Amino acid sequence: MSAEQGSRRIDRVLADDYLVGLGDLALTDLRGLRDEAEQEEVDLSYIRRLIQGRLDIVRAELNRREGGAEGTLVENLAQVLADEPRAGARGMGRHSTIEPSRVDSHRRYVEALVADVDLSDTSARSSDELHHAMRVLSDEEQSVSAKRRRVQAVMDTCSAEITRRYKDGEADVSALLNDA
Repeated sequence: MSAEQGSRRIDRVLADDYLVGLGDLALTDLRGLRDEAEQEEVDLSYIRRLIQGRLDIVRAELNRREGGAEGTLVENLAQVLADEPRAGARGMGRHSTIEPSRVDSHRRYVEALVADVDLSDTSARSSDELHHAMRVLSDEEQSVSAKRRRVQAVMDTCSAEITRRYKDGEADVSALLNDA
């Protein structure tokens, strides 16, 4: 990894040389790369969910103003934030037991995206301010989603190499079981 790529995990995982020499790595090192990518994917997923929650709040307030919902946003908040499938959602079906790291940092990051529009009281914001917040949050959600897909591709590449090693007999399943 070159110095200009930085030391952030996302920079390492998405660096052009992250997967170079994958076939020559020791199995533990290969798993380490996959684990690092998996942690980054979990963090990106968490950021994405934070952004989507704020998008849902802004969208609900704009919808309420246009007469599409009765009551106040606070009265409808549980329904607004319910984990219902979003239109166009295309999950990868991945399950992870890893918790996001740097949770406070991620929250501050998402809050800073629209710091100029205080979303704690959406009714006090103009429609123009809310539309601005929607644009900023939507753009960032797309950016985070694109990074997440790239990280998932790295994870898939590492997993495929691990699977290949077991399939071809280069890795010993009994050693895996002993490690567990």
